[in-house]
Amino acid sequence: MDTLFSYRNMKLPKTIERLPELAYNLWFSWNDDAKELFAMISRELWDQFLHNPVRLLAETHPDVWEPLSKDTAFLKQYGKVFRQWDEYSHADTWFEKTFPEHRQQQFAYFSAEFGFHESLPIYSGGLGVLAGDHCKSASDLGLPLVGIGLLYKKGYFNQKINKEGRQLSEAVRYDFSKLPLLPAFNGQDEWLTVQLQLADRTVQLRIWQVLVGRVSVYLLDADVEENSPWDRELTAQLYGGDQDTRIAQEMLLGMGGVKVLRALNVPTAVYHINEGHAAFQAYERIREQLEAGVPFHVAVEIIRASSVFTTHTPVPAGHDAFPLHLTDYYLSPLLTRWAEHKEGLIGLGLDEGKQLFNMTHLALNTSALRNGVSKLHGEVSREMFRSIHGHIQTNEVPISHITNGVHMNSWLAHELKELYGRFLPGTWLTNQTNHDLWRQVELIPAESLWETHTRLKEKLIGYARSNLREHRRRNDMPAHLVEEVGGYLSGKALTIGFARRFATYKRATLLFKDLDRLDRLVNDPDRPVQFMFAGKAHPADQPGQDMLRDIYLVSRMERFRGKIVLLENYDMNMARYLVQGVDVWLNNPLRPYEASGTSGQKAAMNGVINLSVLDGWWDEAYEGTNGWRIEGDFSADPQAQERENTDSVYRLLEQEVIPLYYNQGPLPAQWVDRMKRSIMTLAPVYNTHRMVMDYTHSSYMPTLNRTLSFLADRNELAVKVADYKSFMKANWHFVKFLEINDGSGERALNPAGTVKELGQPLKEVTATIKFGPVWYMDTAVELIYYEEQEGHWQPVVVTMSPVKEIDNRVMKYRAMIPSHLRHGAHFSARIRPVSPNFATSFELPLITTL
Repeated sequence: MDTLFSYRNMKLPKTIERLPELAYNLWFSWNDDAKELFAMISRELWDQFLHNPVRLLAETHPDVWEPLSKDTAFLKQYGKVFRQWDEYSHADTWFEKTFPEHRQQQFAYFSAEFGFHESLPIYSGGLGVLAGDHCKSASDLGLPLVGIGLLYKKGYFNQKINKEGRQLSEAVRYDFSKLPLLPAFNGQDEWLTVQLQLADRTVQLRIWQVLVGRVSVYLLDADVEENSPWDRELTAQLYGGDQDTRIAQEMLLGMGGVKVLRALNVPTAVYHINEGHAAFQAYERIREQLEAGVPFHVAVEIIRASSVFTTHTPVPAGHDAFPLHLTDYYLSPLLTRWAEHKEGLIGLGLDEGKQLFNMTHLALNTSALRNGVSKLHGEVSREMFRSIHGHIQTNEVPISHITNGVHMNSWLAHELKELYGRFLPGTWLTNQTNHDLWRQVELIPAESLWETHTRLKEKLIGYARSNLREHRRRNDMPAHLVEEVGGYLSGKALTIGFARRFATYKRATLLFKDLDRLDRLVNDPDRPVQFMFAGKAHPADQPGQDMLRDIYLVSRMERFRGKIVLLENYDMNMARYLVQGVDVWLNNPLRPYEASGTSGQKAAMNGVINLSVLDGWWDEAYEGTNGWRIEGDFSADPQAQERENTDSVYRLLEQEVIPLYYNQGPLPAQWVDRMKRSIMTLAPVYNTHRMVMDYTHSSYMPTLNRTLSFLADRNELAVKVADYKSFMKANWHFVKFLEINDGSGERALNPAGTVKELGQPLKEVTATIKFGPVWYMDTAVELIYYEEQEGHWQPVVVTMSPVKEIDNRVMKYRAMIPSHLRHGAHFSARIRPVSPNFATSFELPLITTL
């Protein structure tokens, strides 16, 4: 323990003694002045150590500190940074101002990966970076949020590309004592550990703490001596290993994570599951309730009421599913102890059709509020999971959407922050969701914006050349091939970037379907275009690796050399250079498999213009003037879509993008106008401040209030809801339509001859329903027909009103609908249970239709 803390407690001169405090809080990663302060210690080591201040302090020679403590420039920067840090730490926050009555309960945020900064490489891509940005905005906004994740001693992997263009996955092993994280302590000032029963043994977990501004994130580490060699490897690598490793990891994350919250005495009222990996948290919490004597069906309702679930992928393979025998084995301690509830427990995650245990099903069945990560993804998710919600319309499936965003202070170039700061109001960064404020981007002189962008492009090109040189040196290429990289890429050429995970649906090689047409673009002497590619393919994804190799081989062709480049070992540091420095951000996934995508959002706030398929966030963000859309028939088969999308990309480049970029000499005024339009329309919307505010208003606070009400008076409301659902499930089969009468001809008109506004005559429809033991007031009776709206057929739901009781538990209902509709052919009727205590209208998927 003393060794571990030697860097935090290192003896520094008094004038700079707070440096370790800053190094161990990732707030430095989104404060430009703090990063500059560390760079002033040694710019060479700062870059060499991937901007890791803990390692920088650890490996800087002791003789450096005394002169530095007397250096006027360094002390001035030191004072400036710590004034900012102290003001940040003690400032009133948005959450405190908006919800002053709530200061006690915490929101727990579970994620399999967190991408905070390149100095803490425990992320693989978009999901992790989104989680990191979520925590940063939660800190900025003052949310009482605590993160839960796993600490991977080998991270994801370092990517190397050999001479043939094949990806090599280089394993690494991190020295945690030189990363910006600390042991978490228990109440006795001892390193916190928790235990989790896993199959036939107990796994010991050591807990680490990452400080992210005001937010703490706790990471579980299984690499402790008490564990077996196999168990020690459970937190070795992100998304590594076989299904045994995967299910065990997810139990550590979900069930172990709850144990961490309990060991730390964190009063938690909201449990946010960021993708299905953490859904096992529900089982640990159900176990707690059962141990406390709460009936199983009530326990499930308590857990459901307090859980929020975000699904992130429309790709079926992205939803983890395990064989039932594997689930039985690893959950055996729970299933044996509570054998009478085994069927109910397994049923929460059971995919009956495939007879697999599906983590997304578990998350859906144990979360009252669920959301996708863009408007389109919400629609796709409702369709994907409609089958487990009874006979309801797709648009009624209780899955909403909260569109992803990015953390502006982390991704916006320092140079642009300075430029925006000169023309936007002084509060622009703290009030970044204010649309009116961003309209003042119009005031920025075109020359100033273009000059700033040009400098960022030059920085990117310098970075890219260094990356390519290192790749060639490492592969022992001849000296002249290493040196020729100095002539690669041009600061004057239109530069298009494509960087993301190399999954096949992202179609990284779409442009290469027509190499001759590509040749004409990049080698046009008057209007040249150049392309930068970067990204990792999962080590088990051979098709993704093949795409990467294809790009490499094309980049080595004589006609494309130096004009199409592939950069290796894509990480957050490289991503910043790319999204800040290219001119166009290219995104061409197979719709609708891009759930949201955030790289284009990072690019947009930096004035980079998006050229994208209308998928994910771009489907709702594109409005005709702030970028370009790649067209195609999204209902066609994938091959047809690929042909149409390819032609559309080339057509857009040839007829719109390239002419706009080159049309006005050294200052492309119309291009800059589109840059401004992109910034003004996209920056105030697609940021995590807006996103986290949305989660707070629509998910966290409703869940918090519902949780507290469920737990009040010895779970009185939870018992009421659970008993109500049990009663409805047991008795719903008694609810039946006895008759529907939709009238005909003139008799369809009501006595007053009611006519809709557009002149459509209405008629009366009656229904006779037998309810049995179910009280009719606990149901809704509705008619459903379809109406064309804006070129689409949309369902119209008409609520029927009870008219009279015909017989014991038999009721007559009536409603008015357009007179031309006939039952069966044009409209249907349904009955469903309702309750004011439901979180959503279709929380209980019991539907009777006719």
